[in-house]
Amino acid sequence: MTSAVTTAPGGAAPALAALAYHDGQFVPLEQARVPVTTQALQYGTGVFEGIRAYTQADGTLAVFRGHDHYARLLRSARTLRIDVGLDAERLCAVTAELLRRIGSTDDMYIRPLAYKRALLPGTPPGVQLTGVSDALSVNAFRMGSYTDRGGIQVAISSWRRPESGMLPVRAKVTGGYVNNALAVDEARAAGYADAVLLNSRGLVAEASTSNVFAVVRGRLITPPATADLLEGITRETVVTLAADLLDTATGFEDLARDDLCNADEVFLTGTGSEIVPVTGIGGRAVGDGTPGPLTTALMTAYHEVVRGKHERYHHWLQAVGQDSA
Repeated sequence: MTSAVTTAPGGAAPALAALAYHDGQFVPLEQARVPVTTQALQYGTGVFEGIRAYTQADGTLAVFRGHDHYARLLRSARTLRIDVGLDAERLCAVTAELLRRIGSTDDMYIRPLAYKRALLPGTPPGVQLTGVSDALSVNAFRMGSYTDRGGIQVAISSWRRPESGMLPVRAKVTGGYVNNALAVDEARAAGYADAVLLNSRGLVAEASTSNVFAVVRGRLITPPATADLLEGITRETVVTLAADLLDTATGFEDLARDDLCNADEVFLTGTGSEIVPVTGIGGRAVGDGTPGPLTTALMTAYHEVVRGKHERYHHWLQAVGQDSA
């Protein structure tokens, strides 16, 4: 099923085709629905990713690190016994085809969701992962940079990040994001843009949807996986760019609350948020209250890389015009 891009009234920019990949087909977005009996809706038994596609220097669109995101989606899916039905290569091809059919060359955000749908015949009702059918949906929409490159103020949340023995925190499980939603709601109610969550040991875990980096006594540090965080694709990208382009190694070390509050620089990383300077924590300035030099350099490098301006990292970019599904 194809859908042409239509022209908006009054000579405005073309309107995008509102499409999704749902149940193995490309369908109008309004048809990509699930019933209220969906198991994932009832119990949070779904996994997801957030992926970006960026406009390149030649005006084309390219997906950034799509294969890595889908490899993580498949790992998350195995945790919940979800059979996605496609491998990472095929998921990348489906995503490229969806973007082609939507018809945008602007920056896009892609949201794949794999989830438990309905009890199979003979399966008794209840909370379970076996005897339940699986489903996959992918949608995409325009989204440029939405965070303040001048820096944001964050709070230290009263909500704690769950331990990995309580919840599979290294998987992007939909139900687990209730914790994140509570933390960011608390922070915004108090006038902050985001929240940093501590783990059960009182050490820095992550922000609501981002990983945390700090420059402490001249060293770039980010908490290790053992801090009960999701190992972000953007986190890994930043570690690579810092080493390759800025000759700066990253230490994977526990950060106490005091380390964060007394750091010279703090920034957050995530696919949606990209790289965000933190200029204040709990009403106290970080450094001089402006984005620091390492943060600024990494922001510049990152935005050049995702736009295809560094040939060294072209392997991270999948041109949407290739590999039709």
